[in-house]
Amino acid sequence: MAESLYEKVGGEEAIGKVVDYFYNELVLKDETVKHFFDNTDMEKQRSHQTKFISFALGGPKQYSGKSMAKAHEGMNLQPEHFQAIANHLHDSLAHFGVEESDIDTALAKVATLKDDILYK
Repeated sequence: MAESLYEKVGGEEAIGKVVDYFYNELVLKDETVKHFFDNTDMEKQRSHQTKFISFALGGPKQYSGKSMAKAHEGMNLQPEHFQAIANHLHDSLAHFGVEESDIDTALAKVATLKDDILYK
């Protein structure tokens, strides 16, 4: 049986490190998107994001948060915001040595959510 991308990157513990780097070093230092997290419980956000990315990479379905559309309701996210977050996810995965082809696979899965996230 082929190893899932989730297993290949090191499972939930490794993805948690990617998520911490994603927020601490990139998202929360990016003037174009950091304001979206001003009133966010970041511990809860990190936990949700770790579970969501784990599932998106073929790991167990543990994410039980709001739907993507509901979670982004009232934010009026624009394409440039979505792209900034996608770029930060790319850079976070790359920082931890994930192969470019695997990053492309992960980003393709994230891209399928674009319609549920933008302009809400």
